[in-house]
Amino acid sequence: MQGEGSSVGTQDAIRGRGAVVAALMLAMALAAVDSTIVSTAVPQIVGSLGGFSIFSWLFSGYLLAATVTLPVYGKLSDTFGRKPVLVVGCVLFLLGSALCACAWNMESLIAFRVVQGLGGGAVQGTVQTLAADLYPLKERPKIQAKLSTVWATSAVAGPALGGFIASYADWRWIFLINLPIGAVALWLIVRHLHEPERESVPRGRVDWPGALAVFACGGTLLTALVQGGVAWDWLSAPSLALFAAGLALIGAVVLIERRAAEPIIPGWVWQRRTIAAVNLALGALGLLMVAPTVFLPTYAQSVLGLAPVAAGFVLSVMTLSWPVSAALSQHVYRRIGFRNTAVVGIGAAALILFAFLLLPYPGSAWQPALLMLLLGAALGLFQLPLIVGVQSTVGWAERGTATASVLFCRQIGQTLGAALFGAVANGVLSARLGGSGSLDSVARILDDPGSVADPEPLRRAVDAAVDAVYLGAACAALAALLVLLFLAPRRFPVLQENHLAPRPERVPPK
Repeated sequence: MQGEGSSVGTQDAIRGRGAVVAALMLAMALAAVDSTIVSTAVPQIVGSLGGFSIFSWLFSGYLLAATVTLPVYGKLSDTFGRKPVLVVGCVLFLLGSALCACAWNMESLIAFRVVQGLGGGAVQGTVQTLAADLYPLKERPKIQAKLSTVWATSAVAGPALGGFIASYADWRWIFLINLPIGAVALWLIVRHLHEPERESVPRGRVDWPGALAVFACGGTLLTALVQGGVAWDWLSAPSLALFAAGLALIGAVVLIERRAAEPIIPGWVWQRRTIAAVNLALGALGLLMVAPTVFLPTYAQSVLGLAPVAAGFVLSVMTLSWPVSAALSQHVYRRIGFRNTAVVGIGAAALILFAFLLLPYPGSAWQPALLMLLLGAALGLFQLPLIVGVQSTVGWAERGTATASVLFCRQIGQTLGAALFGAVANGVLSARLGGSGSLDSVARILDDPGSVADPEPLRRAVDAAVDAVYLGAACAALAALLVLLFLAPRRFPVLQENHLAPRPERVPPK
């Protein structure tokens, strides 16, 4: 059958696996660092190019392009193979990086960031899919733990590297530094990644109308979520028009995909209980991750009075425990199964997020740092078993689509969480301060001690706003827990190593 083959066969057929893994880690590092390194250089970029009113699109444009193309690249990798999609993704990312370094104004830089995002979407999804192709089930946590370590290291190193470059060199080097790293990754992929020969059968036509509809629909809705409450009010004409257009495009996507012979988003992604449950659970993960990654640094600086470096450390401890927990999770899910391991992880995460509400005011830095260390351990136990579990329930010909759907839902959850929790935080601030105001504006005031006579009410308002966000994140964790308990099967239908027949994963009886 086309696309079917054993993981062991794939392992033997792909030569130079160590070099390929190194290439995957380098490629993933490019996408991971990019999400953090640019933010520290924004003042220098704005000072050089102008465009302060639209600089947020440096991040939004990249996010939109990377997110909405994930399902497209997943389907293409199942159709044409992983290597050509990954090579195209790396080339697009490097091209976008080179163009960004040559940008002459903010508008051109934003456009080139979109090109980078088009490559970043291919890199993220295809690297995760190849990780499952390279390793059989019993060894798969090894590569996933390595990729988790890449993300953890990037989260810590990205801001520091971006700050160093912005302080001692031209900001354009933030993009130029990608070129030699990406070139090495690309060379290793081209030279050492040899996918096994598969039985030749006529390929179905690529669903380009569906791909275009998915891109237009996702881009419209994500734009509405990213810019709503920022560039315009939620109930303003632009916001309502974008949501209306997005809903219309959802209908167009459904209509096109139902008629397509090889749809970009096939119906089985949501018809299979295991994949549907994991998609929803990891969508909730993306939602709850907004609390520590977006709001915790503001809390650390505004409420605890920490310097930016110390505030970054409070967050970064989570990235230390996450990959360790992910690497050790295999010893848990081999005993109690994928679903039950994830249930333990997300249940612990919900308790930890609730515990944030019990922190004393103003408290000490070690208290939220300890909670973030525990949260990283809990989420490592939650996310990795679900990704490995889903990849183990599908064959080669469906793995790219299944992996892309999981990553797509997580990204959508993160985008939705940023919009939702931003509105919640600003609403609490307005209620506490008796007027309009945003978390960003209050944080800027608190950064300048002489700008306000009595900062205490502002600090307490920020504390209350972040508490409300963490409460929402805890509710998202509970939602993920309920999805796993009531929707996910107790035993994932793991395929045998030859991928010819499914069998339930072994879960010892109680």
